[in-house]
Amino acid sequence: MSLLTFKGGVHPYDGKELSRDAAIEELKPGAELVFPLSQHIGAPARPVVAVGDRVLAGQKIAEKSGFISANIHSSVSGTVIKIEPRSVAAGGKVDSIVIENDNQYEQAPSINNKNPEDMTADEIIAVIEEAGIVGMGGAGFPTDVKLTPKNPERIDTILCRRTDAHRL
Repeated sequence: MSLLTFKGGVHPYDGKELSRDAAIEELKPGAELVFPLSQHIGAPARPVVAVGDRVLAGQKIAEKSGFISANIHSSVSGTVIKIEPRSVAAGGKVDSIVIENDNQYEQAPSINNKNPEDMTADEIIAVIEEAGIVGMGGAGFPTDVKLTPKNPERIDTILCRRTDAHRL
């Protein structure tokens, strides 16, 4: 048995030879984008936009509807053309906001302009909640909930990674 495997493990075909020599390409969003209101564990978000509304990239389009829920923001600027059930990868249909991309990518104002080092823990958590940041696991668990545990005094360090996709 190899050191890089385990007994009884599954080793699916990875298909890497199909792309390993190909150049990396930048893919732009399509003409229509669908934002399911249930893309995180917990209660679905509630739309805060209506059909016909113009939205900006980074704008909140749906707000959390419970403790275990998350805000949803548009990744493009454009026009809300539908709010309707749409099929999702997990199976079934979920209420979704459909935005027609105008390909302008006009940005909404930043959620926060303060330096995180000058903010209190509660202010940082409020920004994380407003931004709709969720975990990268399959459940999309809201990060603000993770940061408000039963015994917060037991937490002394938080690791996070800032990217352009999540402007705080």
